[in-house]
Amino acid sequence: MSDTLHTERLAATPEGIRRAAELLKAGKLVAFGTETVYGLGAIASSDMAVAKIFAAKGRPRFNPLISHLPDAQSAFAQASLSGRMEEIAHALAERFWPGPLTMVLPRSPDSTVSDLAAAGLSTLALRVPRGKTALALLREVGAPVAAPSANVSGTVSPSNAFHVLRSLDGRIDAVLDSGPCSIGVESTVLDLTREVPVLLRPGGVTLEDLTELCGPIRHPDDFSEIAPASPGRLASHYAPSLPVRLDATSIAPDEAQLAFGTPLPGAGLTWNLSESGNLEEAAARLFAGLRFLDAEGTRRGLTTIAAQSIPRHGLGLAIRDRLRRAAEPRTHAVTLT
Repeated sequence: MSDTLHTERLAATPEGIRRAAELLKAGKLVAFGTETVYGLGAIASSDMAVAKIFAAKGRPRFNPLISHLPDAQSAFAQASLSGRMEEIAHALAERFWPGPLTMVLPRSPDSTVSDLAAAGLSTLALRVPRGKTALALLREVGAPVAAPSANVSGTVSPSNAFHVLRSLDGRIDAVLDSGPCSIGVESTVLDLTREVPVLLRPGGVTLEDLTELCGPIRHPDDFSEIAPASPGRLASHYAPSLPVRLDATSIAPDEAQLAFGTPLPGAGLTWNLSESGNLEEAAARLFAGLRFLDAEGTRRGLTTIAAQSIPRHGLGLAIRDRLRRAAEPRTHAVTLT
């Protein structure tokens, strides 16, 4: 983030929880403890708030973020469930929520989780964390809170407030200190959108416990097409239907322009990520821009989405990575969330 922030230290008291909720609802970043690790929270419905997470963490890609909710009912309201998937999801929630299990489920058309938090995918990663303070905070917010681990990307995940401050002091608005995490490793991530559930990340709920409820589960040891890390996606997943041209220095009349800063003349259609050249604003507007240019450009008979050059620093690296993936040739192999 470009400006140094005053990071408030909030105690896990009713007053501290209310203050943390106020900050989150105002679009600020608040780290808070769960039973797994401390998460870096932002209101999941706001692309601008979510963009601040990526900026603070220096996250190299716009990977999908886990959205945290206070109970199974509010979590499942964000998803579209039916059939056997619905049965399994409710059985897992009954046994493991609140707790260290994240479920990847189809995203409801009525979901309030932003495109940026979902990384533009048709799925959501949802969790009800365990912990009195975390649940009180989520109830006070009354909306999904996106929260990856509260550390700079590539460093060890934090299991207490001191770890958070050592990594992110001056980069986030507050940390709500609920003491050390009881588990200290990330949640298990299970994808239920496939015919056979897929373990995307091992964590606080064991594979054996999951198998008891789900039956057979695929995981990296027996499913060679799946990369072991989560989240992760193949290069061209959810690319626009129109081809994407990168680092455009001129625009043809039959092209749609994804602009950054001063637009190039001559485009058939333009979406500006940020007229002022602000990378956080650009990140927040990226997925909406790609969707708009793809749909409207196709309707107008345009042939290409031409993207102006994005700076190679800060969130610019993540934006460039997503655009590079959008420009890749289409593939049909398995994709992770």
